[in-house]
Amino acid sequence: MPKLVYDFAEGNKTMKELLGGKGANLAEMTNLGLPVPPGFTISTEACKAYLSTGSVPAELADEIDHHVDVLQQKMGKKLGQADDPLLVSVRSGAAVSMPGMMETVLNVGLNDDSVNGLAHQSGNPRFAWDAYRRLIQMFGKTVLGMEGDVFEDAIEAAKQAKGTSNDLDLDADDLKTLVQTFKQAVHDHTGREFPQDPRTQMDLAIEAVFGSWNSERAILYRRQERIATDLGTAVNICSMVFGNLGMDSGTGVCFTRDPSTGQPGVYGDYLQNAQGEDVVAGIRNTVPLADLEQIDKTSYDELMAIMAKLEGHYRDLCDIEFTVERGKLWMLQTRVGKRTAAAAFRIATSLIDEGVIDTDEALKRVKGAQLAQLMFPRFDADADKELITKAIGASPGAASGKVVFTSAAAVEAADKGEKVILVRRETNPDDLHGMIAAQGILTSRGGKTSHAAVVARGMGKTCVCGAEELEVNVAEGTIKVNGTVLDADATISIDGTTGEVFAGEVPVVASPVVQYFEGSLDPEAGDELVAAVHRLISHADEVRRLGVRTNADTADDAARARRFGAEGIGLCRTEHMFLGERREAVERLILAEDDADREAALTELEPLQRGDFLELLGAMDGQPVTIRLIDPPLHEFLPSMEDLAVKVALANERGEDPGRDAKLLTAVQRLHEQNPMLGLRGVRLGLIIPGLFAMQVRAIASAAVELKSQGKDPRPEIMIPLVGAVQELHLARDEVTKVLAEVGVEWSIPIGTMIELPRAAVIADQIAEAADFFSFGTNDLTQTTWGFSRDDVEGSFFSRYLEKGIFAVSPFESIDVEGVGALVRTGVERGRATKPDLKLGICGEHGGDPDSVHFFHDAGLDYVSCSPFRVPIARLEAGRAAL
Repeated sequence: MPKLVYDFAEGNKTMKELLGGKGANLAEMTNLGLPVPPGFTISTEACKAYLSTGSVPAELADEIDHHVDVLQQKMGKKLGQADDPLLVSVRSGAAVSMPGMMETVLNVGLNDDSVNGLAHQSGNPRFAWDAYRRLIQMFGKTVLGMEGDVFEDAIEAAKQAKGTSNDLDLDADDLKTLVQTFKQAVHDHTGREFPQDPRTQMDLAIEAVFGSWNSERAILYRRQERIATDLGTAVNICSMVFGNLGMDSGTGVCFTRDPSTGQPGVYGDYLQNAQGEDVVAGIRNTVPLADLEQIDKTSYDELMAIMAKLEGHYRDLCDIEFTVERGKLWMLQTRVGKRTAAAAFRIATSLIDEGVIDTDEALKRVKGAQLAQLMFPRFDADADKELITKAIGASPGAASGKVVFTSAAAVEAADKGEKVILVRRETNPDDLHGMIAAQGILTSRGGKTSHAAVVARGMGKTCVCGAEELEVNVAEGTIKVNGTVLDADATISIDGTTGEVFAGEVPVVASPVVQYFEGSLDPEAGDELVAAVHRLISHADEVRRLGVRTNADTADDAARARRFGAEGIGLCRTEHMFLGERREAVERLILAEDDADREAALTELEPLQRGDFLELLGAMDGQPVTIRLIDPPLHEFLPSMEDLAVKVALANERGEDPGRDAKLLTAVQRLHEQNPMLGLRGVRLGLIIPGLFAMQVRAIASAAVELKSQGKDPRPEIMIPLVGAVQELHLARDEVTKVLAEVGVEWSIPIGTMIELPRAAVIADQIAEAADFFSFGTNDLTQTTWGFSRDDVEGSFFSRYLEKGIFAVSPFESIDVEGVGALVRTGVERGRATKPDLKLGICGEHGGDPDSVHFFHDAGLDYVSCSPFRVPIARLEAGRAAL
């Protein structure tokens, strides 16, 4: 077993996988000479061993003993020492930030004897007994699995007995009594006494932190944020410093720039006479960090200098936790801070202008998912609105929904398709599932550094915090504000940028970023965010290798996508052109009893399709348009078998002639398949139904010839779907080539195929003989590789697969790299082995997924194709993939 424990002085910020983010950054600050309390980190390797075996590695105890001895020598005090005890915190620290998802225990080392020594040494008995009650409370919840309400209810009872609503009004005797109440609660609920041995406390706390890696909320957060499940957490043992020693002490969280907007300045929260958890939990309303200058100017000035040093060192927005102990500043944590999407773009471009980073690095620091957030609608400034209150805009966005007061209610409502706003006094890590389900979060306590704010920003969820005027009564299910009472189910709207809360649903309008992409807003018009987006996406266009096309079936969609930067159409689904009023002609085609009837139906459809292609090719003039010939089974164009059977039965019962319905029912029954997506569809239709593909090709070719005659530059590409054998493609290609010649096409129109069957990927070298291009249809390729019917499985068991960790994310949302991705790579390699210049693209839903775009870049594709709205996202990620 390798070394498992590292002193803070032994690590650095590059060791996050081993020491976790918190431990690596504590080490970095220690090496920078900043005032970090001494301590050590138990590595993620120890956690992984624990998770695999269910027990702490045997050799860990000796390493901890050694580092505890070193720590005691540095501090000049010992764990459990009666007169002046050493106390430590036991805190989690994963390689990837998971705020509030795992466990922390403070004040480890206190017991019935050492609490008196702490009281004497500090000269503050209230502080000592407050620290002891905090230890028992956190230990009970974290290590012993007790419900937090057991302790909260006892605190509320103590405050009521004192006639106060403020924790600070409880004196030393009150807290001493509360400690006894807590200890009795531990015994009553667990059957064991609260452990008095400090080392036992530490060992149990360490094991609890290890175990919290697989807590329900941690698993849910990793799934939401797509964090790998096997990383494990480090454990940081840090000597305690105390912000709750009196009004000359305190604790705070700060940012080197505003995490909501990206603007430089003094941002953060400070709370006098408190420990760090009080700030993050949002249980007491803080004061702005700027107030620290009046409270303790020496500590404030030192903190400002450290903040500047850390931002310069990390070259990014830093999120910092600190404590002031009787006028002495201590740094407890730093990390590159979570930020809103708007802040990400503003900070990236600001750092370019400040000469801190170059444009390549700035592009790496923004993500397609953040750009997607900036494209969401926002509230209409001109709409009539009823303002309820205004608080702290903690995470931008515009969200409306009915009020719910619990996470369980939020999940239940979301499962019914309802939009909700989760309203709480403050959130805690157990609320994660409700925060995910809700459209937005509103709290009456806390600030920009509270749990609700930090987690919401990480998820891109709208959040307003610190709405002090709100009286949230969960028991009654009401919100009271300025004389107005809102019940559960009342609709409210929250603006995460301004902090405004409105009654009812507020209309939304397109965001400035969408207006920019639409061409209606000049990036130089003064909107700082739009200018930042323009700057970085323009750079992405300069550096990316991947082309970006769109999936579009209409001229309107094509025009919109072109404004959004699409470089052509990667998929036009022609089956959409057979719907609506054209169904009757399709029905006649299906019901045709001889060649004449079939030809008549095809003749009726051809000019309609030709008109569609005139519009589509015209909208994409000069850009390639990949047109997939009809793909779905024909029964999809007919009424359902159940509806027709009912109509025919009713007609027969009334003695009426069912007429056409009877013929349609017969046709549907004839075409019925147990597995229609694996039946008569795609190229099989074109080979079995004479003239079907030829009709479509004539419509495409004649439209292109007409546009050419008008001086335009149509660039159709004809794609044959669902090919599994090269013979199929040869036959279809021969027919397409013949029709193109008959129509009089005098230039080359590429003819290719979709690779959407595993067999096609495996024999891509053969298929490439008859193809000018491949387009990977990853929707069907995923279905046929996994053996999933997408329409069935996503609503039936996918949620359980996600819960059990079989999927980190749905394979229909992000490419399954190991399985489907391996087939894509095989198709690329074998196709280009036959034709080195074979054009390769992807047109499934994965074409707009940020992670998938990076995979397609690495796999060597030429372009991705996605829905119009996701074109800018694909452009940005294609640029990032190239760096």
